[in-house]
Amino acid sequence: MQLTLVRHGEAAPPIMGDDVKRPLTERGETQAAETAAYLKNVIRPEVFVVSPLLRAQQTLAHLQSYFPNVPVVVCNTIKPDDDAKVAVEWLSHLPYESIVVVCHMNVVAHMAALLVSEFFNPYALAEARIYDQAVIAPGLSTQIKTFIPSI
Repeated sequence: MQLTLVRHGEAAPPIMGDDVKRPLTERGETQAAETAAYLKNVIRPEVFVVSPLLRAQQTLAHLQSYFPNVPVVVCNTIKPDDDAKVAVEWLSHLPYESIVVVCHMNVVAHMAALLVSEFFNPYALAEARIYDQAVIAPGLSTQIKTFIPSI
């Protein structure tokens, strides 16, 4: 089973405290496009799981340009301040062999730390890490690839 975790690209600052509708910046769009271009030849997703926040949705759109027929599930447990344990548990129930998750720091890095039983290792903007495991559960994953955009 393959799990790909992607952090969104650079986003604009919140306007009047609104974190939900922060769009990607021009740089963030470029980062997301570069990550998607890398992943198009490396993964074969069966489902995309994405945060409901705009910047994650916009990052996912770049992946969807290469995989237009892959279904999308919007998940409310992978927002920036959500509990990574809850997110990993939620993901463990999905009936797919290749899942791509697009979400946020801190939840994505905490999920990764749980999956490989290592210390918290922050994600760069639009970074993708690919994991292999028999099932999605704490301590059972092996990180097999990493990609960080050059911009």
